[in-house]
Amino acid sequence: MALTERTEIDKIEIVDTWNIQVRQATVIERDGQQIAKTFHRWVLTPDMDISDQEQKVQDIANAAWTPEVKAAYEAFKAEQASKLGA
Repeated sequence: MALTERTEIDKIEIVDTWNIQVRQATVIERDGQQIAKTFHRWVLTPDMDISDQEQKVQDIANAAWTPEVKAAYEAFKAEQASKLGA
């Protein structure tokens, strides 16, 4: 009876124009049959360093985060800061 565990990025979604939601699945198998699967999610924004992300995540982020999207995100952040009085 062999147990194996693997992780894989199984979903990458663009949410609300600039947020990129990444889902990583951890799959546990016994003799090739899946017996458990759990998920870990995180969100990336255009102002984040993504150099530690898997290449496919970086590729999607670089395609989605055009200069216009980055400018809109910075404008959104500035608007939110002014509303909070920062």
